[in-house]
Amino acid sequence: MIVYTPLWATMRRKGITTYALIKDHSFSRGTLDSLKHNRNISTATLNDLCKILSCSVEDILQYIPDE
Repeated sequence: MIVYTPLWATMRRKGITTYALIKDHSFSRGTLDSLKHNRNISTATLNDLCKILSCSVEDILQYIPDE
């Protein structure tokens, strides 16, 4: 399972809010909802987040093996 738990810590560390993603970077509320609920997102969204946050993919998501 892919979880986006690291994203929220990275956003806090970088000083980027969900409001800024919506207002300044044109993220949809639906995309943010998908991230909050660990649903699938596109690689383009991952690319955008890495670019905005100046970070690597590992700073956004984590893989947890299914039991």
